[in-house]
Amino acid sequence: MSVNATTVSAGEALRVLEAGWAAQTTGGLVASWMLHGRPGVGKTEVVQTLAARIGAELFDLRLTTIEPQDLRGLPYFDHASAKTIWYRPEDLPDTDAPAILFLDELTAAAPALQPTVYGLLQERRVGRHRLPGSVMIVAAGNRVEDGAIAYDMGTALSDRLIHMIVQASPEDWLTSYALPAGIHPAVAAFIRTRPDLLETTEDSLRRGQMIACTPRSWTRVSKIIQTVADRTLRQVMIAGTVGAAPAAEFALLADEIAASVQIDAMLAAPRRARAAMYPRSLHGLTALVYGLLGAVRRDNLGVAIELLADLRGLSGPGFAGLPVQELASFGFEMLIGRALERGWESGFAESPDYAAYAAERQAAGLP
Repeated sequence: MSVNATTVSAGEALRVLEAGWAAQTTGGLVASWMLHGRPGVGKTEVVQTLAARIGAELFDLRLTTIEPQDLRGLPYFDHASAKTIWYRPEDLPDTDAPAILFLDELTAAAPALQPTVYGLLQERRVGRHRLPGSVMIVAAGNRVEDGAIAYDMGTALSDRLIHMIVQASPEDWLTSYALPAGIHPAVAAFIRTRPDLLETTEDSLRRGQMIACTPRSWTRVSKIIQTVADRTLRQVMIAGTVGAAPAAEFALLADEIAASVQIDAMLAAPRRARAAMYPRSLHGLTALVYGLLGAVRRDNLGVAIELLADLRGLSGPGFAGLPVQELASFGFEMLIGRALERGWESGFAESPDYAAYAAERQAAGLP
Protein backbone atom coordinates (compact mmCIF):
# COMPACT_ATOMS: atom_id res chain seq x y z
CA MET A 1 0.00 0.00 0.00
CA SER A 2 1.55 3.30 -1.09
CA VAL A 3 1.81 6.35 1.14
CA ASN A 4 -0.13 9.08 -0.66
CA ALA A 5 1.23 11.98 1.38
CA THR A 6 3.41 14.96 0.46
CA THR A 7 7.12 14.34 -0.12
CA VAL A 8 9.32 16.85 1.71
CA SER A 9 12.98 17.38 2.49
CA ALA A 10 14.27 16.87 6.01
CA GLY A 11 14.39 20.62 6.51
CA GLU A 12 10.79 21.01 5.37
CA ALA A 13 9.69 18.17 7.66
CA LEU A 14 11.35 19.96 10.56
CA ARG A 15 9.50 23.19 9.77
CA VAL A 16 6.16 21.33 9.56
CA LEU A 17 6.76 19.67 12.92
CA GLU A 18 7.72 23.00 14.48
CA ALA A 19 4.43 24.43 13.20
CA GLY A 20 2.65 21.35 14.58
CA TRP A 21 4.23 21.90 18.00
CA ALA A 22 3.16 25.56 17.96
CA ALA A 23 -0.38 24.53 17.00
CA GLN A 24 -0.45 21.98 19.80
CA THR A 25 0.76 24.37 22.48
CA THR A 26 -1.22 27.45 21.46
CA GLY A 27 -4.13 26.19 19.40
CA GLY A 28 -4.99 22.89 21.00
CA LEU A 29 -4.16 20.69 17.99
CA VAL A 30 -4.00 17.09 19.21
CA ALA A 31 -2.20 15.04 16.59
CA SER A 32 0.46 12.40 16.13
CA TRP A 33 2.94 12.61 13.27
CA MET A 34 4.52 10.00 11.00
CA LEU A 35 7.73 10.38 9.00
CA HIS A 36 8.09 7.82 6.21
CA GLY A 37 11.33 7.45 4.27
CA ARG A 38 14.25 5.33 3.21
CA PRO A 39 16.90 4.35 5.72
CA GLY A 40 19.40 7.09 6.42
CA VAL A 41 17.51 10.07 4.95
CA GLY A 42 17.51 11.92 8.27
CA LYS A 43 14.20 11.09 9.98
CA THR A 44 15.78 10.57 13.39
CA GLU A 45 17.93 13.69 13.02
CA VAL A 46 14.78 15.72 12.28
CA VAL A 47 13.21 14.64 15.57
CA GLN A 48 16.43 15.18 17.52
CA THR A 49 16.78 18.68 16.06
CA LEU A 50 13.13 19.44 16.82
CA ALA A 51 13.64 18.46 20.46
CA ALA A 52 16.67 20.72 20.73
CA ARG A 53 14.91 23.68 19.12
CA ILE A 54 11.80 23.57 21.29
CA GLY A 55 13.69 22.64 24.45
CA ALA A 56 11.96 19.29 24.83
CA GLU A 57 13.19 16.09 26.46
CA LEU A 58 13.33 13.28 23.91
CA PHE A 59 11.91 9.88 24.83
CA ASP A 60 13.14 7.52 22.10
CA LEU A 61 11.28 4.21 21.83
CA ARG A 62 12.66 1.73 19.27
CA LEU A 63 9.55 -0.35 18.68
CA THR A 64 11.46 -3.28 17.15
CA THR A 65 13.15 -3.94 20.50
CA ILE A 66 10.11 -4.04 22.77
CA GLU A 67 7.15 -6.31 23.43
CA PRO A 68 3.54 -5.20 24.07
CA GLN A 69 3.98 -5.71 27.81
CA ASP A 70 7.04 -3.43 27.76
CA LEU A 71 4.84 -0.59 26.55
CA ARG A 72 1.83 -1.48 28.71
CA GLY A 73 3.87 -1.71 31.91
CA LEU A 74 4.24 -4.25 34.70
CA PRO A 75 1.16 -5.50 36.60
CA TYR A 76 0.96 -6.27 40.27
CA PHE A 77 -1.95 -7.26 42.52
CA ASP A 78 -3.04 -4.67 45.09
CA HIS A 79 -4.58 -6.70 47.94
CA ALA A 80 -6.10 -3.66 49.62
CA SER A 81 -8.23 -2.79 46.61
CA ALA A 82 -8.35 -6.31 45.19
CA LYS A 83 -7.32 -4.91 41.81
CA THR A 84 -4.49 -5.40 39.39
CA ILE A 85 -2.41 -2.19 39.17
CA TRP A 86 -0.04 -1.36 36.36
CA TYR A 87 3.32 0.31 36.77
CA ARG A 88 3.88 2.49 33.73
CA PRO A 89 7.23 2.08 31.90
CA GLU A 90 9.81 4.79 32.51
CA ASP A 91 10.11 5.36 28.75
CA LEU A 92 6.77 7.22 28.71
CA PRO A 93 6.85 10.93 29.57
CA ASP A 94 5.19 11.94 32.82
CA THR A 95 5.99 15.63 33.09
CA ASP A 96 4.45 18.99 32.34
CA ALA A 97 7.71 20.12 30.75
CA PRO A 98 7.98 19.93 26.93
CA ALA A 99 8.70 16.39 25.73
CA ILE A 100 8.68 14.40 22.51
CA LEU A 101 7.71 10.75 22.47
CA PHE A 102 9.50 9.33 19.43
CA LEU A 103 8.15 5.98 18.22
CA ASP A 104 10.93 4.95 15.88
CA GLU A 105 10.72 2.01 13.44
CA LEU A 106 6.93 1.94 13.73
CA THR A 107 6.45 0.15 10.42
CA ALA A 108 8.95 -2.57 11.43
CA ALA A 109 7.31 -3.25 14.80
CA ALA A 110 5.63 -6.61 15.31
CA PRO A 111 1.93 -6.52 14.36
CA ALA A 112 1.10 -7.71 17.89
CA LEU A 113 2.45 -4.40 19.23
CA GLN A 114 0.25 -2.19 17.07
CA PRO A 115 -2.95 -2.35 19.17
CA THR A 116 -0.97 -1.06 22.15
CA VAL A 117 0.34 1.79 20.03
CA TYR A 118 -3.18 2.73 18.86
CA GLY A 119 -4.05 4.19 22.24
CA LEU A 120 -0.89 6.25 22.38
CA LEU A 121 -1.42 7.74 18.95
CA GLN A 122 -5.12 8.56 19.23
CA GLU A 123 -6.12 8.79 22.90
CA ARG A 124 -2.56 9.58 24.10
CA ARG A 125 -2.70 6.89 26.75
CA VAL A 126 -1.60 3.36 27.60
CA GLY A 127 -3.94 1.71 30.04
CA ARG A 128 -4.74 4.32 32.69
CA HIS A 129 -1.59 6.34 32.07
CA ARG A 130 -2.29 9.44 30.02
CA LEU A 131 0.39 11.55 28.38
CA PRO A 132 0.51 15.17 29.55
CA GLY A 133 -0.52 17.87 27.09
CA SER A 134 3.10 18.99 26.90
CA VAL A 135 4.06 15.81 25.00
CA MET A 136 4.32 15.71 21.21
CA ILE A 137 4.15 12.28 19.55
CA VAL A 138 6.24 11.64 16.43
CA ALA A 139 6.67 8.25 14.76
CA ALA A 140 9.00 7.20 11.94
CA GLY A 141 9.62 4.18 9.77
CA ASN A 142 10.65 2.78 6.42
CA ARG A 143 8.27 1.69 3.68
CA VAL A 144 8.05 -1.80 2.23
CA GLU A 145 9.56 -0.62 -1.08
CA ASP A 146 12.61 0.84 0.69
CA GLY A 147 14.29 -2.56 1.01
CA ALA A 148 14.11 -2.46 4.80
CA ILE A 149 12.15 -4.68 7.16
CA ALA A 150 8.69 -3.14 7.16
CA TYR A 151 5.04 -4.10 7.33
CA ASP A 152 2.23 -2.42 5.44
CA MET A 153 0.44 -0.02 7.74
CA GLY A 154 -3.22 -0.85 8.20
CA THR A 155 -5.92 1.80 8.04
CA ALA A 156 -6.64 1.57 11.76
CA LEU A 157 -3.07 2.71 12.40
CA SER A 158 -2.60 5.14 9.51
CA ASP A 159 -5.81 7.03 10.34
CA ARG A 160 -4.31 8.03 13.69
CA LEU A 161 -1.39 9.91 12.11
CA ILE A 162 -0.48 12.95 10.02
CA HIS A 163 1.90 11.57 7.39
CA MET A 164 4.93 12.99 5.56
CA ILE A 165 7.40 11.29 3.23
CA VAL A 166 10.96 12.46 3.92
CA GLN A 167 13.22 12.40 0.88
CA ALA A 168 16.89 13.31 0.69
CA SER A 169 17.49 16.72 -0.91
CA PRO A 170 21.10 17.68 -1.64
CA GLU A 171 20.40 21.42 -1.45
CA ASP A 172 18.52 21.09 1.82
CA TRP A 173 21.16 18.77 3.28
CA LEU A 174 23.98 21.15 2.39
CA THR A 175 22.30 24.31 3.63
CA SER A 176 20.30 23.05 6.63
CA TYR A 177 22.37 20.15 7.94
CA ALA A 178 25.97 20.00 6.73
CA LEU A 179 27.17 23.25 8.27
CA PRO A 180 25.55 22.94 11.73
CA ALA A 181 26.60 19.28 11.91
CA GLY A 182 30.24 20.12 11.14
CA ILE A 183 30.38 17.99 7.99
CA HIS A 184 33.90 17.90 6.54
CA PRO A 185 34.37 20.40 3.68
CA ALA A 186 35.46 17.61 1.32
CA VAL A 187 32.15 15.78 1.83
CA ALA A 188 30.14 18.98 1.38
CA ALA A 189 32.07 19.86 -1.78
CA PHE A 190 31.60 16.37 -3.19
CA ILE A 191 27.84 16.37 -2.64
CA ARG A 192 27.55 19.87 -4.10
CA THR A 193 29.22 18.70 -7.30
CA ARG A 194 27.70 15.19 -7.28
CA PRO A 195 24.22 15.66 -5.74
CA ASP A 196 23.07 12.41 -7.37
CA LEU A 197 25.28 10.51 -4.91
CA LEU A 198 23.72 11.86 -1.73
CA GLU A 199 21.11 9.08 -1.73
CA THR A 200 21.35 6.01 -3.99
CA THR A 201 19.18 3.43 -2.19
CA GLU A 202 16.83 2.86 -5.11
CA ASP A 203 19.68 2.42 -7.58
CA SER A 204 21.53 0.06 -5.24
CA LEU A 205 18.42 -2.07 -4.78
CA ARG A 206 17.96 -2.26 -8.54
CA ARG A 207 21.58 -3.37 -8.97
CA GLY A 208 21.34 -5.89 -6.13
CA GLN A 209 23.97 -4.03 -4.09
CA MET A 210 23.83 -4.02 -0.32
CA ILE A 211 25.64 -0.71 0.33
CA ALA A 212 24.06 2.58 -0.71
CA CYS A 213 24.88 6.25 -0.27
CA THR A 214 22.61 8.03 2.20
CA PRO A 215 22.83 11.27 4.17
CA ARG A 216 23.59 9.15 7.22
CA SER A 217 26.44 7.31 5.49
CA TRP A 218 28.01 10.57 4.27
CA THR A 219 27.88 11.89 7.84
CA ARG A 220 29.82 8.79 8.82
CA VAL A 221 32.32 9.42 6.02
CA SER A 222 32.87 12.90 7.44
CA LYS A 223 33.68 11.41 10.84
CA ILE A 224 36.07 8.92 9.26
CA ILE A 225 37.99 11.70 7.49
CA GLN A 226 38.21 13.70 10.69
CA THR A 227 39.44 10.83 12.86
CA VAL A 228 41.46 8.41 10.70
CA ALA A 229 44.78 9.74 9.43
CA ASP A 230 45.98 6.74 7.40
CA ARG A 231 44.69 7.21 3.85
CA THR A 232 44.68 3.50 2.94
CA LEU A 233 42.75 2.46 6.03
CA ARG A 234 40.42 5.41 5.64
CA GLN A 235 39.60 4.43 2.09
CA VAL A 236 38.64 0.90 3.12
CA MET A 237 36.27 2.35 5.71
CA ILE A 238 34.70 4.80 3.26
CA ALA A 239 34.20 2.07 0.63
CA GLY A 240 32.45 0.01 3.27
CA THR A 241 30.19 2.96 4.08
CA VAL A 242 29.08 4.30 0.68
CA GLY A 243 30.25 1.59 -1.71
CA ALA A 244 33.46 1.08 -3.67
CA ALA A 245 32.63 3.19 -6.75
CA PRO A 246 31.48 6.36 -4.93
CA ALA A 247 34.38 5.96 -2.50
CA ALA A 248 36.92 5.86 -5.34
CA GLU A 249 35.45 8.98 -6.91
CA PHE A 250 35.35 10.73 -3.55
CA ALA A 251 39.01 9.83 -2.84
CA LEU A 252 40.18 11.74 -5.92
CA LEU A 253 38.31 14.84 -4.81
CA ALA A 254 39.47 14.52 -1.20
CA ASP A 255 43.10 14.28 -2.32
CA GLU A 256 42.69 17.36 -4.51
CA ILE A 257 41.12 19.32 -1.67
CA ALA A 258 43.75 18.23 0.85
CA ALA A 259 46.46 19.46 -1.49
CA SER A 260 44.87 22.81 -2.38
CA VAL A 261 42.67 24.09 0.44
CA GLN A 262 44.49 26.03 3.17
CA ILE A 263 41.75 27.55 5.29
CA ASP A 264 43.72 28.23 8.47
CA ALA A 265 46.67 29.60 6.51
CA MET A 266 44.41 31.92 4.49
CA LEU A 267 42.70 33.22 7.63
CA ALA A 268 46.12 34.00 9.13
CA ALA A 269 47.78 35.45 6.01
CA PRO A 270 47.89 39.14 5.12
CA ARG A 271 45.36 40.07 2.45
CA ARG A 272 47.92 40.70 -0.28
CA ALA A 273 49.25 37.14 0.08
CA ARG A 274 45.90 35.37 -0.16
CA ALA A 275 45.30 35.60 -3.92
CA ALA A 276 47.90 32.92 -4.61
CA MET A 277 46.36 30.62 -1.98
CA TYR A 278 42.89 30.21 -3.56
CA PRO A 279 42.35 26.71 -5.03
CA ARG A 280 42.10 26.63 -8.82
CA SER A 281 39.31 24.09 -9.20
CA LEU A 282 35.58 23.98 -8.57
CA HIS A 283 35.98 21.27 -5.95
CA GLY A 284 38.68 23.21 -4.15
CA LEU A 285 36.80 26.52 -4.12
CA THR A 286 33.60 24.81 -2.97
CA ALA A 287 35.48 23.11 -0.13
CA LEU A 288 37.10 26.43 0.73
CA VAL A 289 33.70 28.09 1.16
CA TYR A 290 32.34 25.29 3.35
CA GLY A 291 35.54 25.08 5.36
CA LEU A 292 35.55 28.85 5.85
CA LEU A 293 31.97 28.74 7.14
CA GLY A 294 32.95 26.05 9.61
CA ALA A 295 36.07 27.88 10.81
CA VAL A 296 34.61 31.37 11.21
CA ARG A 297 34.54 32.95 14.67
CA ARG A 298 33.68 36.41 15.87
CA ASP A 299 37.33 37.43 15.94
CA ASN A 300 38.02 36.34 12.33
CA LEU A 301 34.64 37.24 10.80
CA GLY A 302 36.14 40.30 9.10
CA VAL A 303 38.80 38.16 7.42
CA ALA A 304 36.16 35.66 6.29
CA ILE A 305 34.18 38.50 4.70
CA GLU A 306 37.35 39.68 2.92
CA LEU A 307 38.03 36.16 1.60
CA LEU A 308 34.51 35.89 0.13
CA ALA A 309 34.70 39.39 -1.31
CA ASP A 310 38.04 38.65 -2.96
CA LEU A 311 36.72 35.33 -4.26
CA ARG A 312 34.27 37.26 -6.43
CA GLY A 313 37.08 38.98 -8.26
CA LEU A 314 39.33 36.02 -9.01
CA SER A 315 40.41 35.84 -12.63
CA GLY A 316 43.30 34.73 -14.76
CA PRO A 317 44.91 31.30 -15.23
CA GLY A 318 43.05 28.54 -13.42
CA PHE A 319 39.91 30.55 -12.66
CA ALA A 320 38.41 30.92 -16.13
CA GLY A 321 34.93 29.44 -16.28
CA LEU A 322 34.67 28.85 -12.53
CA PRO A 323 31.46 30.17 -10.88
CA VAL A 324 33.29 32.41 -8.42
CA GLN A 325 30.42 34.92 -8.21
CA GLU A 326 27.89 32.21 -7.38
CA LEU A 327 30.15 30.58 -4.80
CA ALA A 328 30.83 33.92 -3.12
CA SER A 329 27.11 34.78 -3.02
CA PHE A 330 26.33 31.37 -1.53
CA GLY A 331 29.10 31.88 1.04
CA PHE A 332 27.80 35.31 2.01
CA GLU A 333 24.25 33.96 2.36
CA MET A 334 25.37 31.17 4.68
CA LEU A 335 27.77 33.42 6.59
CA ILE A 336 25.04 35.99 7.21
CA GLY A 337 22.78 33.26 8.58
CA ARG A 338 25.55 32.09 10.89
CA ALA A 339 26.20 35.65 12.05
CA LEU A 340 22.52 36.24 12.79
CA GLU A 341 22.35 33.03 14.85
CA ARG A 342 25.31 34.14 16.96
CA GLY A 343 24.70 37.87 17.24
CA TRP A 344 27.60 38.93 15.01
CA GLU A 345 25.62 41.43 12.90
CA SER A 346 28.02 44.24 13.79
CA GLY A 347 30.80 42.44 11.93
CA PHE A 348 28.91 42.94 8.67
CA ALA A 349 27.91 46.50 9.55
CA GLU A 350 31.57 47.37 10.10
CA SER A 351 32.89 45.72 6.93
CA PRO A 352 33.52 47.95 3.90
CA ASP A 353 33.89 44.83 1.75
CA TYR A 354 30.41 43.65 2.61
CA ALA A 355 29.01 47.15 2.11
CA ALA A 356 30.47 47.19 -1.40
CA TYR A 357 29.08 43.71 -2.11
CA ALA A 358 25.62 44.67 -0.87
CA ALA A 359 25.63 47.92 -2.86
CA GLU A 360 26.58 46.07 -6.04
CA ARG A 361 23.75 43.57 -5.58
CA GLN A 362 21.28 46.34 -4.89
CA ALA A 363 22.33 48.18 -8.03
CA ALA A 364 21.77 44.97 -9.98
CA GLY A 365 18.29 44.59 -8.49
CA LEU A 366 19.23 41.50 -6.45
CA PRO A 367 18.07 40.89 -2.86
